[in-house]
Amino acid sequence: MPVVPSLIIVPIREEFIASLPLRVSTHPLGCHRRRIPDEVVFDKLIEVLVSGMGYERVADTTCSATTLRRRRDEWIAAGAGEALRLAALAAYDRMVGLELERLSADGCQTKAPSGGECAGKSPVDRAKQGVKRSQLTEAYGIPLVAEPAPANIRDHTLLPATLDRYNDLAKTLGPLPDQPVLNLDAGYDYQPVYTELDTRGITAKIAKRGEQTPLQADGRWVVERTNSWMNNFGKLRRCTERRRVCVEFFIALAAAIITIRSLIRRAWLLYRWPNRPRSPRIR
Repeated sequence: MPVVPSLIIVPIREEFIASLPLRVSTHPLGCHRRRIPDEVVFDKLIEVLVSGMGYERVADTTCSATTLRRRRDEWIAAGAGEALRLAALAAYDRMVGLELERLSADGCQTKAPSGGECAGKSPVDRAKQGVKRSQLTEAYGIPLVAEPAPANIRDHTLLPATLDRYNDLAKTLGPLPDQPVLNLDAGYDYQPVYTELDTRGITAKIAKRGEQTPLQADGRWVVERTNSWMNNFGKLRRCTERRRVCVEFFIALAAAIITIRSLIRRAWLLYRWPNRPRSPRIR
């Protein structure tokens, strides 16, 4: 049984492989060992992402752990993970529509037992190594940006870099709303945050420190749900990658899966097509 339903993994795999650059053999005699198909390696990396297992445990007679690591690095260098994430966002925006007028952001801390470039002492886990994701979502909860950083960095200091990456989405999605509303929790209630958002033309809706504000009172709950969706992936919940580019690669794969899953569910309510399932439930 696949770790991700075929309804989701098949279009993602096809889009990912189609975005890869054409590989040219450089062996002078043309006698390389037969290359393992990209489809097999991609499915194995998705299994690594979902289960959180090491490459050696996922490897079998069809693909070795060395091949998984080598092909992963090859695809990272080609920017294939980010291209897949942007393609999923563009498809969702075209078919359903991203609600970019209302945004939500928050930080999410997870474990990083192996340390690495994105790891730091976690203030909520007895100073053990951890990773923080600065997550930005639209009104429904589709992940727009997930910026990894050490766990000991405060949420509000990551906001400028997160918003910079959000502005880059204009290259893929077209013009962004002029004055979106950004919902933040009390961890962002600092004057530099207000100044930063005012400079960018973003309307701030921030919970006040020291005041009890229900999570359901504004739009902050959607980013908490998105953090839960992201933490369903074992590789993100317990990150064992040491290099930042590898962490970003798996975050991009997870974001693409979440986006396509939401696209399929919401498209069931908006469109009709032959052989349309009787239920929006994804099996």
